[in-house]
Amino acid sequence: MRNKNGIFCMAGGLALLLAALCLTGYNLWDDSRAADAVKGTMQVLKVETPVLEELDLPEEMIPDYLLNPWMPMPVREIDGHEYVGSIDIPAIDISLPVLSEWSYPNLKISPCRYAGSVYLDSMVIAAHNYKQHFGGLKNLEIGDAVTFTDADGNVFHYTVSEVGQLDPTQPITLWEGEWDLSLFTCTLGGQYRVTVRCIRTEDALV
Repeated sequence: MRNKNGIFCMAGGLALLLAALCLTGYNLWDDSRAADAVKGTMQVLKVETPVLEELDLPEEMIPDYLLNPWMPMPVREIDGHEYVGSIDIPAIDISLPVLSEWSYPNLKISPCRYAGSVYLDSMVIAAHNYKQHFGGLKNLEIGDAVTFTDADGNVFHYTVSEVGQLDPTQPITLWEGEWDLSLFTCTLGGQYRVTVRCIRTEDALV
């Protein structure tokens, strides 16, 4: 009887170990898939969206969003998905497209606009904690630079002003407060939400 119990315990332990290895393998594959998915999109965005601050444009030119900050953010369609722009965070070496609308399927593709507008200094961007998405948010420090480029090529510069965590049971009110841009992702296991608050440092240049 004792031998049978030992065999059952050993079999159970091996099954748990195998399940853990399978889960780890899947997570690594999913992370790699997510990284590959955004590379092609970023290449298309960079080709199709000239950065206006790098062009020699008339100084008197006023961008549409300044004339009407309540305007919907323009989108660029790539492979059937609509993107409002891209986000760059050099401190954690990421340059990623940002989908116009948030959903769980969209989060598996790239970061998503969760709420707000960059023109109203109220945008919130959410992403999975994939290593090549927002997995490195927790490593950001106050003063780190963040840049968002919209689908028209307007560039918005920010600095990180706060890095923290929220309990997932709390209502998400990331768009409230004095911050101009908020970023968030879940910790491994989903126990907390890593949140990064940013302040705009200058207007987009055109």
